[in-house]
Amino acid sequence: MIAPRLFAYALAAVLSVLAGAGVVLAVIGGDGGATAEFAIGATLALPSVVLGLVVAVRRTDSVVGPLLMLVGGTALWVTVGDLYASAISRRPDLPFSELYVALSQGDWMFLYVPAALLMLVFPDGRPPGRRWRWTAIGLVVVPVLFLLIAAFDPRPYRPPFETTPHFFPVPASYLPAVEVAGLLLLPVFLGLLIASTTAVVLRYRRATEEVKRAQLKWFALGAACLPLALLLCWASYLFLGGPELGLAGLAATALAIPVATTIAVLRHDLYDIDRAISAAVTYGLVTAMLLGFYTAASFLVGLSAGRSSPIAAAAGTAICAAALSPLRSRLQRWVDRRFYPARQAVLTAVEELRGRTHAGQAQPEELEATLRAALRDPELRVGYRLPGTSGLVDATGAPVDPGDAPVAQVRLGGHDIGAIVRGGTGTRELLREVAAASALLIEVVRLRIEVSRALDEAEASRARLLHAGYQERRRLERDLHDGAQQRLVSLGMAIRLAQRHLDDSTVEVDALLDEWVAELAVAVAELRQIAHGLRPSSLDDGLGNALVMLAGKVPVPVALDVAADDLPEDVAMTAYYVASEAMTNAVKHAEPATIGVRVSRAGDRVTVRVSDDGPGGAEIRPGTGLAGLADRVQAAGGALRLSSPAGGGTLVEAVLPCAS
Repeated sequence: MIAPRLFAYALAAVLSVLAGAGVVLAVIGGDGGATAEFAIGATLALPSVVLGLVVAVRRTDSVVGPLLMLVGGTALWVTVGDLYASAISRRPDLPFSELYVALSQGDWMFLYVPAALLMLVFPDGRPPGRRWRWTAIGLVVVPVLFLLIAAFDPRPYRPPFETTPHFFPVPASYLPAVEVAGLLLLPVFLGLLIASTTAVVLRYRRATEEVKRAQLKWFALGAACLPLALLLCWASYLFLGGPELGLAGLAATALAIPVATTIAVLRHDLYDIDRAISAAVTYGLVTAMLLGFYTAASFLVGLSAGRSSPIAAAAGTAICAAALSPLRSRLQRWVDRRFYPARQAVLTAVEELRGRTHAGQAQPEELEATLRAALRDPELRVGYRLPGTSGLVDATGAPVDPGDAPVAQVRLGGHDIGAIVRGGTGTRELLREVAAASALLIEVVRLRIEVSRALDEAEASRARLLHAGYQERRRLERDLHDGAQQRLVSLGMAIRLAQRHLDDSTVEVDALLDEWVAELAVAVAELRQIAHGLRPSSLDDGLGNALVMLAGKVPVPVALDVAADDLPEDVAMTAYYVASEAMTNAVKHAEPATIGVRVSRAGDRVTVRVSDDGPGGAEIRPGTGLAGLADRVQAAGGALRLSSPAGGGTLVEAVLPCAS
């Protein structure tokens, strides 16, 4: 299992020695051209060697890493071979092997072998099937045969070895047979290269695992730099008159193939590969069309205006811009349908849902089902974030827990309004694009949920207020009936009875009057107490005075800070009851050491904050005083907020509108 890694270490050592030999030969060459040639060759080979070693270390059971190292190693071998020939031409006294010279005549085939073998066994290190092993064997045997045939060629060697005697002397009469044998191997080798490329396509079509398909796509993306190099070469000859840009394309290919291969093996989910392929194909086609249009336009205009005429260049540029401008978006859609079908399908589905919603033929709440169908992800969820909340809810208002699933946040106007939670398919990049496209629909659903909740809460609050008002009337009736009413009825009967006995002098009028006055005083006190429950009389002198009197009755120190005293009657009464109920709850349930009451006003808003240093843990439950207080505040057009973490005290905050 560790053989590929050991082979990679040995290969790294050999390539290091080869690179050292290249440095020595570049110095012996004695000119800047040799040094530049070695620098370019080593630079092109370095990414494949280094990244191949990384893959070999991380994937010890796969030959992909060593083969990737060989891709760069062959480029380094060719560079060192050219440097060796250059050094021999400058220093004929340098030693060389006749066997090396003979075998080097046909070694060019080995440049293609590592890349072909890599395509044949990528990504799992094995051929697609047992029959494909013959392709792997042929990729090794055919270059060896060609190498031997070229070594027996009786013609002189290539310079600077043209005077070197042949290591395998063959009569000149055998030259036709040698040439025929060599020519027969060329189509065989070409067929083997085509078979290696076909193996990648065949493996992709057979693959059912998303991981393997993504790896093959990464590998294909790296290989796509080869046609890019051709396009750059075309552009270079068209605009610069030389192959400079083509060399840049080859350098990009030497970097892109090992990088794409490494990503495919180690981090296939690093980026949305379908999106990358779609963009590469789109811009490649646009570039090819641009060059084609420019070439044709420059040629046609140049026939009349001259080849190097500025008019030809300007006209060619204008024709290209006019021709390609309307084709760009259409080309992108065409490429997406073939190379990025998931993106095309989901964006089209979202656009259609938006149109049908606008026409009244669909509901925006259908977004989740639409995305599931378009992405073929039955576990995908759409969450909506309501104002003032940190969690997500679905279209019915039920909580949505993303768990460990990838989440794409949906933002609109700089605010988080929801999220798309991936189920089993789709990449993060695609989810982000879908989130951006679905933002308006999600905002509509979010507002509908908020309005629905507000209406439900208003209906529930109205029902609670009606029930509380009914209960309060029952209490007032009971208090009046059992208290002041009974006293007044009893007093009236006593007066009527005394009236009947005034003439017979059997009653003491003064004592009766004193008793009646006392009864009236008690009745008046009870009526005042009942009236105080409806509206505290202490509010006659302002909210601050009423809160001072209220704090004086609380058996806990109260820190008062009233910065808003001149308030409308209804606002002051609501603020008073907020402070009263909050302090009552604190004393009854929290047993705090201190209570803080602060009333402030900012513009048309009055804020009442009541805090204590108790154990916390308070909740607004139906039927409690805080629930009734929330209804009272909501009925006044305000909002009540409760913060009571365990062990952190309790804060009751009411924000009330104040128009005056």
